[in-house]
Amino acid sequence: MSAARALIARFRVLLTELTKFGLVGFLSLGVDLVVFNLVLAGAPHKPLTAKIVSTVVSASTAYILNRHWSFRERERQHRLGRELGLFMLLNGVGLSLALSCLAVSHYLLGFQTRLADNIAANGVGLILGTTFRFWSYRRFVWVAPATPVRLPVAAGR
Repeated sequence: MSAARALIARFRVLLTELTKFGLVGFLSLGVDLVVFNLVLAGAPHKPLTAKIVSTVVSASTAYILNRHWSFRERERQHRLGRELGLFMLLNGVGLSLALSCLAVSHYLLGFQTRLADNIAANGVGLILGTTFRFWSYRRFVWVAPATPVRLPVAAGR
């Protein structure tokens, strides 16, 4: 396989995974937004609690869909508990990014409307958390296939 074909094949895999991850993320965002706003409606002075609850629910949905669809071609951890544990740990890091954005906006900057809470947690925090999650899932949870595409070595090197 030529170097160009190998590079195209790698890009195609990346693009496919990114597209599937994006679709799962979009669905999970819907779950997150609904749960966040439901909890916030019942406890309007608890935006951080609302974000934690909504993230746990949406992360559970995302785990199932990512494992069985987005990254199904990748290696599996030998134990489901370890894989799920890593997934949830990395989601915790993503959650901390969203919570940090929300805490700074709500408590430090004083933007305390529902719209401001949603922009901070589900706008800025979502972008940072999603970028981290995509990278970390591919790196730590669902690693590259056992037989990676190898670039040919040029003759004479």
